[in-house]
Amino acid sequence: MDDLTAALARWENEVLGPALADSPETQAEFTTGSGLPVKRLYTPLDLAGIDYRNEIGFPGEHPYTRGVYPSMYRGRPWTMRIYAGFGTAEDTNQRFRHLLDQGMRGLSIAFDLPTQTGYDSDHPMAEGAVGRVGVAVDTLADMETIFRGIPLDQVSTSMTINAPATILLAMYVAVGERQGVPIRKLSGTTQNDILKEFIARGSFIFPLEPSMKLTMDVVEYCARNLPKWNTMSIAGYHIREAGADAVQELAFTLADAIAYIEAARARGLDVDEFASRMSYSLGCHRDLFEEVAKFRAARKVFARIMRDRFQAKDPRSCLFRTFSGSCGSTLVAQQPLNNTVRIALHALMAVLGGHQAIHTASWDEGHAIPTEEAATLALRTQQILAHETNLCNTIDPLAGSYYVESLTDEIARRTTEYLDKIDAMGGMLRAIESGYIAAELQKASIRLQQRIDSGEQVIVGQNRFSEEESDKEQQEYFALDERVEQQQRQRLAEVKAQRDATAVQAALRDVGEVIRHGDNVMPCLIRAVQSYATLGEICAVMREHWGEFNVSTQF
Repeated sequence: MDDLTAALARWENEVLGPALADSPETQAEFTTGSGLPVKRLYTPLDLAGIDYRNEIGFPGEHPYTRGVYPSMYRGRPWTMRIYAGFGTAEDTNQRFRHLLDQGMRGLSIAFDLPTQTGYDSDHPMAEGAVGRVGVAVDTLADMETIFRGIPLDQVSTSMTINAPATILLAMYVAVGERQGVPIRKLSGTTQNDILKEFIARGSFIFPLEPSMKLTMDVVEYCARNLPKWNTMSIAGYHIREAGADAVQELAFTLADAIAYIEAARARGLDVDEFASRMSYSLGCHRDLFEEVAKFRAARKVFARIMRDRFQAKDPRSCLFRTFSGSCGSTLVAQQPLNNTVRIALHALMAVLGGHQAIHTASWDEGHAIPTEEAATLALRTQQILAHETNLCNTIDPLAGSYYVESLTDEIARRTTEYLDKIDAMGGMLRAIESGYIAAELQKASIRLQQRIDSGEQVIVGQNRFSEEESDKEQQEYFALDERVEQQQRQRLAEVKAQRDATAVQAALRDVGEVIRHGDNVMPCLIRAVQSYATLGEICAVMREHWGEFNVSTQF
């Protein structure tokens, strides 16, 4: 190392110095997208303090920095997902079947805002929003239609749903039963991450404590009945989209995970009974090397938490299994075809970062729900990377890079500092309630926007290399049929007219009784949806007992 130090000093004086005098560097200081300092050159000197066995290791072994499975993509390719769902159940079924025909095997459902917030399509609060940003699901009949002709024992389904996750999972279980698929064979994920709704998205319904109870009901029920189901996908992705930098995204995701694990243990579950069925979602932003280092650091820090803090004995409990996707905030409305390049790079980051499932956005999402052609191109992007580039031939190919290893270590260190600070506040729930998390996100978001506004952060087509709108060829974007809302309301009215009203009322009374006694709601919700009680009717019972979360009075 002494020889290398001397050699580096000689290079700086004799080679670099004259070159900089002749051609100065373009910036006084270089940083990652999140503001972490980046040195001019990284050498073995930067890795001198890293213990390979304990800090990096081998794939499939603690600390899992290089991957959660021993052979990674050589033996187990990632699941390719395209986030889809719009309009009516028939519309979404058609899109899903098209994507499955194109080679996709992992479905990912987007629900409209009324569904996400517990309102039926005929509720006044739903007016103008039915089917707009996802599919409308009011009753089991809608879920049955979404999966018509799609055997649930042959696909894995991810549902991006949180506040009413119990109800949508109950519907999925009921569809599986109608298809004759044993419950233990159902595979997929409910996002079911309510804390990030309070932090980042705002699609909550109930106060914090009953919201946490519902998430734990899913965890407990699935741990004992759906062994192949991922009970939670803790979504740092949305935290990043709310303005967090890479370190904050990872730290707050892990802090949420700690809060959920502690809640599950308080309910009497052993950590090894449920932790292996939790998964995680992180976003792919702009800085390729920072994102790869973030994914690698995530596995290392999480494995330490599970081993040292929670004394997990089952190695599967220590696996930070991840689903990543294109950060929508990085897609640009101007010159939208440029987004195809950005999306390909997002997928590359995810593959180099070792994810288990990957979502690629569509180039037109800056304007509308993707067209069928754009969604197919997003899938083809992953297929090209998987089959034409040899990316899958070796495991963790950026390992050993002086820069990537140094950056991985720095992100892990800064993440741990955040976790220690949150612990000192009393945990993530207290950090959320105090406003600390919101303030951190706001500061990071402002920093990023200032960099973009000043031109320090170049966004091609937006703040540099722009074009006059009139000079560009107009693109064709998806347009939702204005009749969707009327059709969905009519469909809902028909279901209500045909169902057994007495059975529905009895099922809703049972839901109320279970809530009053504090029992797990999943069994009674399955019975309720089987009677064709609506999502809104069930949520109304919950609202009656728990009330709603009011951000203006509680934060």
